[in-house]
Amino acid sequence: MLYWLLYQKLYPFFHPFRIFRYLTFRTAFASLTALLIALFIGPYVIQKLREFQISQYIREDGPKSHQKKSGTPTMGGVLIAIAILLPTVLWSDPANPFVWITVFSTVAFGAVGFADDYIKVVKRRNLGLTTRQKLLGQAIAAVVVAVALAILQQFKLFSTQLTVPFVKSWHPDLMWNYPLHIPHLAFLAFLPFVAFVVFVLMGSSNAVNLTDGLDGLAIGCTIIAAGALAVLTYVSGHVVFADYLELQHMPQVGELTVFCGSMVGASIGFLWYNAHPAEIFMGDVGSLALGGAIGTVAIIIRQELLLPFIGGIFILEAISVMLQVGSYKLRKKRIFKMAPLHHHFEQLGWSESKVIARFWIGALVFALFALTTLKLR
Repeated sequence: MLYWLLYQKLYPFFHPFRIFRYLTFRTAFASLTALLIALFIGPYVIQKLREFQISQYIREDGPKSHQKKSGTPTMGGVLIAIAILLPTVLWSDPANPFVWITVFSTVAFGAVGFADDYIKVVKRRNLGLTTRQKLLGQAIAAVVVAVALAILQQFKLFSTQLTVPFVKSWHPDLMWNYPLHIPHLAFLAFLPFVAFVVFVLMGSSNAVNLTDGLDGLAIGCTIIAAGALAVLTYVSGHVVFADYLELQHMPQVGELTVFCGSMVGASIGFLWYNAHPAEIFMGDVGSLALGGAIGTVAIIIRQELLLPFIGGIFILEAISVMLQVGSYKLRKKRIFKMAPLHHHFEQLGWSESKVIARFWIGALVFALFALTTLKLR
């Protein structure tokens, strides 16, 4: 909004406003704005959540040290969402369709998490929506994102070609080549792309959700992942860098750098209150929203295949749960002492702070490796 007002409308009359055209300037201020919003309204949100008795139920089969966290306010993801979305609207170009698609994804996945958290609070138990209900809500949100991107592809604003790490020349297209003499089957051309988007977004949102089990763990990893995505979105939208790194140049996706900057600032601000010992938990409304946002940005900039590195810890946490469940169902034996993975290390005797710090280090190593793949091609 400020970009539209100060640059597009007032710049001809006051030339210093040309600074608002620079993406780096707006990203920096979006990040700072998000940080200040989170820091300033954080105490108010925590107080209101306590007044409404919106507190976290702690699973009884978890580490016993976590029982003292019972009663800590949850649904802090509302604070994260506000701190991300307001600066994004303020500092980004409102005419950019990719910004609004990402905003929609964040809100839609956050809404599914909100419903889940709300039911948990009302029923005072650790189960909210059923698994089927939660997955259905996520799938609907993901399909809407996929359809919106498919429409933009028709206008040549988006590409369904994948960028494959370490490979320069191979860009597989997720659009199916349907028989041209059967025009009424045209919509089937996008089915592989839609299915892929649904898989990525549901996987990303649930992976962040599974990681959110220790104070500051998920939000710290989010800061690192969002920072890596900010770099990737900037170079993808910059004609010189994209050409040098042999990436698909998509001019309009660069505007998502502002969104990623907002996510970094909001996450740092939330970490102030979520650091051990946490004063507030993000809840599903926060973890699903952040996971949906991370996945959507990766899809738009065609770096979905880098997600296992950009969000490496998230992926390891999700894999640990799948392996644990699969092993128990097939062999009646557990691979880990407890899943997700962070609980396994707690059961080994690591303190919560040590697990968090070491997982953050792992997330940073993964993210740095993801960035090195830009040149290792």
